[in-house]
Amino acid sequence: MPARKRTSGATDLPSTLERSPRKAQETWLATHAAAVEQYGEGERAHRTAFASLKHSFEKVGDHWEEKAEKGPSDRQAERRGADARAHLDDGDSAGGVDANASKQHLYDIARRLRVPGRSRMSKAELVEAIQRANDRATAAARGRD
Repeated sequence: MPARKRTSGATDLPSTLERSPRKAQETWLATHAAAVEQYGEGERAHRTAFASLKHSFEKVGDHWEEKAEKGPSDRQAERRGADARAHLDDGDSAGGVDANASKQHLYDIARRLRVPGRSRMSKAELVEAIQRANDRATAAARGRD
């Protein structure tokens, strides 16, 4: 499933996307290119590209996987325009975890990531535990890259 490293001009893919399917890479690159045209290179273009990516993909460990159903992954992804920009740092982003998925789906992801204590966790606790597991997996993968 991990894809080959791709770059587009001077835009290097984020490392998690380097280990993701080509479709995820192409989604991010196309959205990023459009956002750079509209907003210029920088944080806003990256945020826009990740927001687009999170509608079709979810972060699992150190890479992105296609979601069974498309749609916003968390409260932040449900917002648009000025409303989204007004809530950048309010903790509503689940960092790529599909917080809108069922508890069973989140439990299955937690099992794949070997999250301890997952059977006793609430849905919100599963989202947080998966975020932490994803962060650990990404850090470990970057150390190997």
